Amino acid sequence: MFASRRQFLQTAAASAAFAGLARYANAQVTADAEGYATPGYASEVAGYGPLHRDPAEIFDLPEGFSYKVISRAGDRMDDGLVAAGKMDGMGCFPAGRNRVALVRNHEISPPPRDVQITAFGANRNLAGKISAADLYDTDSEGLPLGGGTSTMLYDLKTQELKAQHLSLAGSAVNCAGGVTPWGSWLTCEETLVKAGQGVKKDHGWVFEVPSRLRGLADPVAITGMGRFKHEACAVDPRTGVIYMTEDEVDGKGLFYRYLPNDRRKLQAGGRLQALAVVGEGDPRNWDSVSWKQGDWRNVRWIDLDGVDNPNNDLRHRGKAAGASWFARGEGIFFGQGELYFTCTSGGPKYHGQVMRYVPSQHEGQGGEIDEPGRLQLFVEPSDTRVMEMADNLAISPWGHIVTCEDKIGGTNYLRAITPQGQIYTIGRNAQTLPGAKVRGTSELAGVCFSPDGSTLFVNIYSPGCTLAVTGPWRSFRA
Repeated sequence: MFASRRQFLQTAAASAAFAGLARYANAQVTADAEGYATPGYASEVAGYGPLHRDPAEIFDLPEGFSYKVISRAGDRMDDGLVAAGKMDGMGCFPAGRNRVALVRNHEISPPPRDVQITAFGANRNLAGKISAADLYDTDSEGLPLGGGTSTMLYDLKTQELKAQHLSLAGSAVNCAGGVTPWGSWLTCEETLVKAGQGVKKDHGWVFEVPSRLRGLADPVAITGMGRFKHEACAVDPRTGVIYMTEDEVDGKGLFYRYLPNDRRKLQAGGRLQALAVVGEGDPRNWDSVSWKQGDWRNVRWIDLDGVDNPNNDLRHRGKAAGASWFARGEGIFFGQGELYFTCTSGGPKYHGQVMRYVPSQHEGQGGEIDEPGRLQLFVEPSDTRVMEMADNLAISPWGHIVTCEDKIGGTNYLRAITPQGQIYTIGRNAQTLPGAKVRGTSELAGVCFSPDGSTLFVNIYSPGCTLAVTGPWRSFRA
């Protein structure tokens, strides 16, 4: 097991031998080899050292680290269906001795816009293997929608994939989500497609998938959590409050919290609220810089009504009521009494932001006792070699944030952030998409860690594969 975050920081502080390496973003710039789309990468702390080119041209890692491709789009799964593409958000759960379950999203849009291979095959010729009762929705031709989730069972000791199967069927554009303290995955639809628009039901919901399920989850939308372009969510294990991000390309999304009536029965309803930053300024820092990296702001929460959002205007009604805009809210993860979430296009140059929210002792308790927490602009990179357009993120067992980049046309990296807000690079997409002239332009997604900290899992979104990365994670130098 890894040391606690406090033990880790004490050890790092005692390592005077590495003091001279503490901050050198401008000094440690490594030029990318021919074939990559960016001018190099930089780190603000030494981290694990420079990246080494992968001869297989899949994923570049530092010395001593290695990866294994455990699943690819198009693989035949144990239920007779196919591993779908567009592999996005993912959660990792304990599943017995030396084993974990990985629940993985597939961000596939309804036809005819998306021709990606689905779990039902390229032409959905395997649709007959799923009963109508197990599907949330179908298209206008009665064929199942291609989004949803798949679940993998992986042995950490032998580094073998033991099984994989479809675990949610008939949803659409399943982007990211979040793990729950009770062992399920909340998978989020990032779409507002409505019944009659090539589908038979409204979309834009959250669904729950138990990680230990060896079949298909009940496709029941958690309507109380709102209908909007959900990106990801995180549960406070102390209170059961669920925090959610919204990814709108125009940068006009809200940050939400859901106060469930019953934390173990999320379909039983609850209150949906949006966050408002108190005082002057725009959290996005677009038109003017209203707060700097490290600054804190007080907040308040605003009740929302009409959360089923039939007119696709929930965010605008929330803004009119006083809620704040956030620039493409994406990945979110709950750590030790605090959560972090990314705003992919935040900042004066749209390079992205990482926000930190610390709930109050009485968060979500209702009435006068419901005291809001505080919000910090934790990281706002100004150098794209350090980090650009952070998306999915997770907190490692040693307390560092690990985040996936999602920039269009550039090489995408796996970055890490220390508790002090210093950034370093730990991986790089080395794949070349069909027809592309440069490597690494597909986004990285779904980063998560095994509970014992031995293995990092990450998806390369397209053409679609899941990697298991192992190495000397304890050797971080700061």
